[in-house]
Amino acid sequence: MYLPAQFQSPDGAHADALMRAHPLASLVSTDDEGFPFITHLPLHLQVRGDQRVLLGHCARGNPHWRYLQQRPEALVAFLGPHAYLSPAVYPDLQRVPSWNYLAVHCRVRAEMVEEPAAKDALLKALIGDHEPPYAAPWRALGEAFAHKMMAGIVAFELHVTGLQCKLKLNQHHKESHAALHAAYRQGGPDAQALAQWMETLGMVPAQEE
Repeated sequence: MYLPAQFQSPDGAHADALMRAHPLASLVSTDDEGFPFITHLPLHLQVRGDQRVLLGHCARGNPHWRYLQQRPEALVAFLGPHAYLSPAVYPDLQRVPSWNYLAVHCRVRAEMVEEPAAKDALLKALIGDHEPPYAAPWRALGEAFAHKMMAGIVAFELHVTGLQCKLKLNQHHKESHAALHAAYRQGGPDAQALAQWMETLGMVPAQEE
């Protein structure tokens, strides 16, 4: 993606936090005709030493897993909070509107997960992210039913080979920071999340609740 230096975060912890807080990703590769093919799916981030691995699955009826088998190199995009940037945050009038957002792009290499125990562990990792209490009902469904359900999906690991983290928060216009932060603090959930990120990056003092 287009990544000006002022918006690039070299801190891997920022990327990890965004991927975990906003796990619904866009997995992008190419179909058999060379045209981009996208699947939107939740992914679970694991950090294994210095290696990031994204765990996920798709329906067996989705041809994407076959594309990944044939062409393992792919792109995963995560979009974090985003909100409008009004020119009203500047002290002068000769400005234009824009949009602030946080995003992570991962270049990945796909590996299929076929062994039943490994596939079950992958599913439990996703359950643990989104509904930990469901782990017990999942086990209670019985081994035969679980195997039947797992047969309907294809699981995979996406090994991250390249990472870009973009934090576009108007960092290069310090004269806007105070007013922008105040506006975002009074906005919706995405705007409030951006206000918190401005505090995390030291663009404005942290607010006392």
